[in-house]
Amino acid sequence: MKVYPRKAKTMLMFRTPFFLLLLCGATQTLGIIIQSNPAINSEGTIQVDAQKTVSLKCEVDGDIPADEELVWLRNGAMVQLSDDNKKGHSSVCVTPVLTEDNDAIFTCHLQTNKSDKASVTLNVTYAPALSGTEEIKVELESPLVLECDMRANPPVSSMSWTLNGSKVDLLEGGFTVTNNGITSRLQVNSVNKHLHEATYKCTAVSPMFPESSQTFDVIVTEKTLNFPLMPIIAGVVVVCATALLAIVSRWRKIRQCFK
Repeated sequence: MKVYPRKAKTMLMFRTPFFLLLLCGATQTLGIIIQSNPAINSEGTIQVDAQKTVSLKCEVDGDIPADEELVWLRNGAMVQLSDDNKKGHSSVCVTPVLTEDNDAIFTCHLQTNKSDKASVTLNVTYAPALSGTEEIKVELESPLVLECDMRANPPVSSMSWTLNGSKVDLLEGGFTVTNNGITSRLQVNSVNKHLHEATYKCTAVSPMFPESSQTFDVIVTEKTLNFPLMPIIAGVVVVCATALLAIVSRWRKIRQCFK
């Protein structure tokens, strides 16, 4: 059994936490290291709010020559780099970060050896896109469908609907509410002016962001008579054409009548 002197053992105990601290903002595999702002967590993930900026820097380390060319991939697709941003170290910047960047994987590897690589994953946090007021006009006895986008990261804790400030009475109003994780939908098959002309609001509760909501002012209008315009036009054209052909065919006789 090998015994370390007390002094050496003490130095080792203090160096280990320092080494772990250095890895908090970087991920490294086989001589390739990625540093980022914001920092990378222990799972190789970068958490960032939508519309912010992520800066990534890839460097060679260890026995790899400093002039080795580097390649960046985003979800397996190559990122275009300038010639002066390839050898020894390479940087990419994602700005602004979009909701579509959530779960995007950025990988850096050697041009000469794809197995020498390091990767990071973006965890983009964003609130539901709910705001403002929309006016909706719907005819009497027609269906009414109201939709709210409930997409968010982390997912919303709950989604609720109110009618004139009170919780929607599904039974009294004949409403149905469905949530599929993407859209919350409130609908009724046949609109009644007394029951359904009102102000509706959907409200999302998030574990990370403040509550957000969207309002709908629903106005119920009287039914309108819809005339079949195209068949009427077609009928008029046929009648006019028939009359014109009849006049042309009998032009001589008509002319004699005018004499």
